[in-house]
Amino acid sequence: MMEIAIVGTSDFALGFQLAGISNLHSPEDDEACANTLRGLLKTKEVGIVVVDSEILTRMPERLKIALSNSVSPTVLGIGTGEDNTLREQIRKAIGVDLWK
Repeated sequence: MMEIAIVGTSDFALGFQLAGISNLHSPEDDEACANTLRGLLKTKEVGIVVVDSEILTRMPERLKIALSNSVSPTVLGIGTGEDNTLREQIRKAIGVDLWK
């Protein structure tokens, strides 16, 4: 079974932890966060990486492209602002925009 990994602040990860997800990462700074994300991209057991979208905006451009293009694991940015990452991932996966 594929795991779900969470990358974000401890507050961001708390809800996922309460839902039973144990693969949680709360890096201290942007560099540590980039290293964590690079590592998760290479982890075969992880099928989905959920990232605080605010963190994604601060990542280096090359890493953002790698995360966006990754199919396994699929990387989803979730945040409080307007975020189309999940929408785009679903559209890419099934070829249909479910929000229209």
